[in-house]
Amino acid sequence: MSRSLTNVLEEWTNLEKEYQHLQETHKLYLQKLDEISKLQNNCSSTISLHRKRLNELKGLSPEDSNTMDKIKDKIKTRPNVFFEMEAFLPKKNGLYLSLVLGNVNVTLLSKQSKFAYKDEYEKFKLYLTVILLLFSFTCYFFVSNRFVDAILNFLLVWYYCTLTIRESVLITNGSRIKGWWVFHHYISAFLSGVMLTWPDGNLYKTFRNQFLAYSLYQSFVQCLQCYYQSGCLYRLRALGERHNMDLTVEGFQSWMWKGLTFLLPFLFFGHVSTASKALILAFLILYRAHFLQSPHLKAKTRKTILN
Repeated sequence: MSRSLTNVLEEWTNLEKEYQHLQETHKLYLQKLDEISKLQNNCSSTISLHRKRLNELKGLSPEDSNTMDKIKDKIKTRPNVFFEMEAFLPKKNGLYLSLVLGNVNVTLLSKQSKFAYKDEYEKFKLYLTVILLLFSFTCYFFVSNRFVDAILNFLLVWYYCTLTIRESVLITNGSRIKGWWVFHHYISAFLSGVMLTWPDGNLYKTFRNQFLAYSLYQSFVQCLQCYYQSGCLYRLRALGERHNMDLTVEGFQSWMWKGLTFLLPFLFFGHVSTASKALILAFLILYRAHFLQSPHLKAKTRKTILN
């Protein structure tokens, strides 16, 4: 028997042993998955029952409650404990996730995977904000084309829709995202869709530079906020004062007081800019409606065109 054939047979024998070990490991893995599923169901049902019984205890009369001060203090802490427990248990998706993903279980089972997903969300938001900043800058100063504008608006629609999906997954995994934060992304996605489908007429051309300037400034401020807030959150997590699944968000949060001086003027001007752009758009729409309804202006315009 040649040496090469001997080596092949020896390698095959080793592969067979590894294959047998792999089969046993996979079988054990499936058994553990089944055990985990049973434990998850048991924990979920126990938490639901415990919540119900705690609510019954809250209904005690004042006379009974006076003798149960210590128990009342413990009752107050239980909801937070249940919240932490449920972050690692499968739960039914909300309406939005059910419409987008169906009944897929999106609960991540380890703290490392949860934090990695949250960190990836933060990076996605920062990278897309930088891309939108550069895109808006290009459209405002160098390119004046409706097709390129449509690409920018489509990118905004995709960005905000993706954010809403990722934020819904984060909420399912225990991230304490405020409802107004997700809701404002729904509104942003809708308004970006309006800009995307806006016909290329005089009204659009009049408002175009206003919108691009606002988009450019907003992206710039979001980059500043993300840089500032990520530093704040990192320090507060290290001190144990913030939850690992807390996010950097636009706007103002209670933990942002320290070192906020440089950021406040940008935030204030951003809110003023938002209000001014809304007023400008409303004025343009009302002016256009008045123009179309005025017979005198219609006749004057028709005469100008004919001449």
